[in-house]
Amino acid sequence: TVEVRDERLSGTIDTVTDAIKAAGGEATGVATNLTKKEDRENLVTAAHDIYGRVDILVNNGAILIPGNIVDYEERSYDRMMEILIKAPHHLCQLVLPGMIERAEGGSILNISSVAAQPTPLHQRPYEAVYGMAKAALEHYTTSLAAEIYEHGISVNSVAPNGVVATPGQMFARKYSQEMLDAAEPVESVAQAAYEFVSGNPKELTGKNRFSKDLLKELGVEPVDIGMEAPTPN
Repeated sequence: TVEVRDERLSGTIDTVTDAIKAAGGEATGVATNLTKKEDRENLVTAAHDIYGRVDILVNNGAILIPGNIVDYEERSYDRMMEILIKAPHHLCQLVLPGMIERAEGGSILNISSVAAQPTPLHQRPYEAVYGMAKAALEHYTTSLAAEIYEHGISVNSVAPNGVVATPGQMFARKYSQEMLDAAEPVESVAQAAYEFVSGNPKELTGKNRFSKDLLKELGVEPVDIGMEAPTPN
């Protein structure tokens, strides 16, 4: 017996933008390869052409290539660093001049991970390079926040407390059923991100926080966005 499966994850950037518009928002999808400098530049140019300015940058691009450190391939290491470290840094370089020149504030939010934490509880084998990159991103966050504090631009990072119940996670099926059953709702991460980018940049900046911890710290409850947790394939 041969089981034929469609291993493609359904949905496109148009699917996402359509959902945002249906909810009353405004969105434009721009296909971008974060490993390419010209693509990153084109992304920011497109944002300026369509909306006139960039007030908020969320660095959410990610990749995970697990592997044994002894045998870890250089091309895998370079690809991880390009997407997890170089791309966020370059995008910050592209949007900050406009934010600083306008002198109206702004916000940069980096999406981190429990893998950045040094405690054994948050570590999984074969993810040392990923954890190293996320830890570097958190250090970058606090340093950049101090550097541009005088301009009223906030820089923070938020990490889910655990697995987030997104279609991508369910599709990948790299976690145990127990972890998936206890997955963090999408709403808590989304709410934490909103609190960071909408908060007072003079008070809420230079912070690396887990999503649930931030909401508890601020005394905020996640808003139900009407997204049901998908079931594993």
